[in-house]
Amino acid sequence: MIVPGTERDFMLTFTSDPITTSHRESGADSPADEVARLLIIDNHPGPLLAQLQEGCWASGYRAKTARTGQAAIESINDDPPKVILLEPQLPDRSGLEVFQEIRRIAPDIPVIFVSAAQSANLAIEAIKHGAYDYLFKPVEARHLMRVITAALELVPQAHPALASAAVPWTSQADGELCGGCPKMREVYKAIGLVAAQDVNVLITGESGTGKELVARAIYRHSARSEAPFLTLNCAAIPDALLESELFGHEKGAFSGAERRRIGKFEQCDGGTIVLDEIGDMPLALQAKILRLLQEQTFERVGGNETIRTNVRLIASTHRDLKALSAAGKFRADLYYRLNVFSIHLPPLRERGADVEMLVQHYLRRFSRELGREVRQIAPAALERLCAYSWPGNIREVQSILKQALLQASGSVLLPAFLPEMLGGAGDAVHAPPQNAELGLGALIQQRLTADASDLYAEIHREVDRICLTLVLDHVQGRQHQAARLLGIARQTLRVKLRELGLRVTHSVEAGVG
Repeated sequence: MIVPGTERDFMLTFTSDPITTSHRESGADSPADEVARLLIIDNHPGPLLAQLQEGCWASGYRAKTARTGQAAIESINDDPPKVILLEPQLPDRSGLEVFQEIRRIAPDIPVIFVSAAQSANLAIEAIKHGAYDYLFKPVEARHLMRVITAALELVPQAHPALASAAVPWTSQADGELCGGCPKMREVYKAIGLVAAQDVNVLITGESGTGKELVARAIYRHSARSEAPFLTLNCAAIPDALLESELFGHEKGAFSGAERRRIGKFEQCDGGTIVLDEIGDMPLALQAKILRLLQEQTFERVGGNETIRTNVRLIASTHRDLKALSAAGKFRADLYYRLNVFSIHLPPLRERGADVEMLVQHYLRRFSRELGREVRQIAPAALERLCAYSWPGNIREVQSILKQALLQASGSVLLPAFLPEMLGGAGDAVHAPPQNAELGLGALIQQRLTADASDLYAEIHREVDRICLTLVLDHVQGRQHQAARLLGIARQTLRVKLRELGLRVTHSVEAGVG
């Protein structure tokens, strides 16, 4: 008899066809390093053990049981499992309390709630706080094993190559430049050369390459680092308002000017101002900028008072200002004033191994910002990210990683979490479901004549294939909506899609391997 609160180990071994099971007590010499260690936290673990026996078709699962929350915590501290099955109704404390303690001491272990209570609120709370999945008893044995198998993919030890892809948690602080390729080393040298020199700087490069980060680096390393730092995007402000934003205006200068406004150049006296996308500045305003650079004086809009200021100007643009000057679309004299010292930022596609460094840097940052605990990148996911051309440069890296993290569960970023453009399972491709036009009765009759040996499982797979394809087509590939319609967890839906060889874009298609 097992006394409540104690633990026992069980070695579960299985063969696949036909399914047979054996169940034996395992001593201290069990080959723990060669098996997937499961911890069942349940006051009555027998049914779950039986389902594990029935559902496992691969040998080598060691299942340890703990009947109280306290016994479970002690077991995790002594011998951390790879996956935890947690019944929320425990004799000494609630399952959610146990779960929160598990997250504190072992945040990388996937926890699957398996509850006898059909409570939506409890399931919502568990998933909200980071549970891998929430299943209701009784659980179909094969489904339970599918969920466990998918959860094991998220365990860091399940990826032998993850050590080299681990996120460097001590990398650069947020807002700092990141990269070590030869072209970026030249950028760092240029910043070092010009930062202490009180001259104007022109930063060029494609959109999203990090021009503002370069401007901030110049400012931080300059003699003006304790003075104000302001940025203004010239392309984001209507022409009629841009002059007022920069130079301010007097009361009554134009309709709606009900009081005096202090502009950016006045606010930033003694400091550094960045004019982003200066190539989009109207020609009339360029003349006033040129005068400010020459004399460090200006007047507010609608005013006669000459105001002196002392600012360092850093300009940035994705446009070719020299070509614009030749075409008469940008003042040549202003171009020469701005181009005292220029820094060109390379596009991300020319930065080689910097992609991996940036992915890891922003993964760390956004995991924290979005409340995720993704610390590692699966090699296949990292390979796809590094092979992508990144037309949107660093800004696109940030966007894609945020999308992936919002899809992710567990501590490992898998390829399935990546957006569709990177080959992830983010959204659903079209092919009519096989046998969808064929009634199930006719399909069964057809297979009977072929002497099928596993008809029950085959029919269930076909039902899943037809059902999932139709539902995903109905919701245009939105897996969140599909999972809600089906009444299953999104991760469970992903597992089923993978098993059936289905990919998702905006409709569903059969996988090609």
